[in-house]
Amino acid sequence: MNTMHIIRQKRDGKALTQAEIEFLVQGIADNTIPDYQVSAWLMATYLQGMNIEETTHLTRAMAYFGDILDLSSIEGFKVDKHSTGGVGDKVTLILSPLVASTGLVVAKLSGRGLGHTGGTIDKLEAIPGYQTRLSSEAFFAQLKAINVALAGQTQNIAPADKTLYALRDVTATIDSLPLIVASVLSKKIASGANVIVLDVKYGSGAFMPTREAAQELAEYLVEVGKRLERSVSVLLSAMDQPLGIAIGHSLEVAEAVDMLKGEGPEDLKEVVLTLGAMQLVCAQKVDSLEAGKQLLQAQIDNGAALAKFRAIIQAQGGDAKVIEDYGLMPHAEHTWDLVASKTGFVSELIALNIGEATRSLGGGRWKKEDVLDLGVGIKLHKKRGDRVAEGDALATLYYNDKEKLAAAQAEVRSAYTISDTAPAATALIGDIIWAK
Repeated sequence: MNTMHIIRQKRDGKALTQAEIEFLVQGIADNTIPDYQVSAWLMATYLQGMNIEETTHLTRAMAYFGDILDLSSIEGFKVDKHSTGGVGDKVTLILSPLVASTGLVVAKLSGRGLGHTGGTIDKLEAIPGYQTRLSSEAFFAQLKAINVALAGQTQNIAPADKTLYALRDVTATIDSLPLIVASVLSKKIASGANVIVLDVKYGSGAFMPTREAAQELAEYLVEVGKRLERSVSVLLSAMDQPLGIAIGHSLEVAEAVDMLKGEGPEDLKEVVLTLGAMQLVCAQKVDSLEAGKQLLQAQIDNGAALAKFRAIIQAQGGDAKVIEDYGLMPHAEHTWDLVASKTGFVSELIALNIGEATRSLGGGRWKKEDVLDLGVGIKLHKKRGDRVAEGDALATLYYNDKEKLAAAQAEVRSAYTISDTAPAATALIGDIIWAK
């Protein structure tokens, strides 16, 4: 058995055996297969796909060829959440402390940005001193101490996924169903969660362009979860326009803290409360989504959720004073406003363009070695359905490098469409697919 044979098999559309998949994953995990061969296999898989048995084998191998956190000695349900990615999606920063404040154990391993979407770990690194890299022992100890940890993958937790995740970002193979499923679920299994809630997004700013594609992915995730004996439930949510009003690392951390203080935009709040309520229902802490939302809102109102976020920052070496002083995080030196050229309504705000504009400013990667500018980003003053007058500010760009500004300006201009009539209302929350 050799890597070139496996690449050839998949290139020619043949199903890989469990042994072939395990050989490949082991080689990726221990770095004996070079990036160029892994990249070739990724493209072959992207083009030819995988059947449900292959995907299950891949997910299991990616999870178990590395450390598995055994959280059985920690009492209660261990819950986790993952989003397939979007523009302005800072939900994890809010949801993790919020759900943990209710007493559930939140074991959260997050990733870095992919393509035009932001990554939770990149955002957390905007907090001075925050350590996103925890050993398995430190992760476990923190869960016992404060019942929540919010970190990146350690070297030994799903190590193959760490390589695959970075290569998918720079080889145009992100939006492959089997690769998404294996990446998402392998980390959740390895991190010890027994209740997994996923947010599958669809629309211009998501990797799933349509609700139908998102539905297919959601059902795929639930089925593979069932085969691997995990409770996996999925929320479908729209990502035609950015979530919230802040895009960019420091800006999104600030908006997340605002939400924990009881402030912030309603669309972000709706997604957070729905996902949190799903976790509470699956963990049998409440008996309905509405009861879950009420409990979570109470935890925001009484300050418990914000206190839990402060505890996370302190436990992971960060400067918790950022909760009161956002200026302690990296920030941009310059701003530029996009203004409305006419009076009317914002009929379209393309999330993809806003995400690409942020990447152009230095807030996203073009190759895996790129160093991010954590201070740049965009704030949206007007979103879809808002009435605007000629000269109103639609969005503000926060930038440091003037040479990068022009490309971002063009992307933001192309994101907005202003029409004479208001657009029809669209639903932010789609279906919920509960664990089988």
